[in-house]
Amino acid sequence: MDEVVITIRGKKHWLWRAIDADGDVLEILVQTRRNAKAAKRFFQRLVSQFGEPRVVITDKLRSYIKPVKALAPNADHRAYKGLNNAIEVSHRPTRKREKIFGKFKSHR
Repeated sequence: MDEVVITIRGKKHWLWRAIDADGDVLEILVQTRRNAKAAKRFFQRLVSQFGEPRVVITDKLRSYIKPVKALAPNADHRAYKGLNNAIEVSHRPTRKREKIFGKFKSHR
């Protein structure tokens, strides 16, 4: 699981993404907040759809700790910067598109 900031109509939004071990995207959610409540809402959708995971790999965002312990108590939660590379790479298409549209300026 990971989140990345995106700008929609000049406002910050958080794009939450989850991928499996093969790199396939499981779930995407866009929210205006990046706190424990938002992480819980996202993780709850994942658990209800795919079941309880064996291992959860996140970055060091502290908002993930409570939702993972509450919704998947038997899961091994690994919060390391280096282990989250697969999800960081999956953000590249989003970043590339954002960069292209950032150059576009209207005549107004």
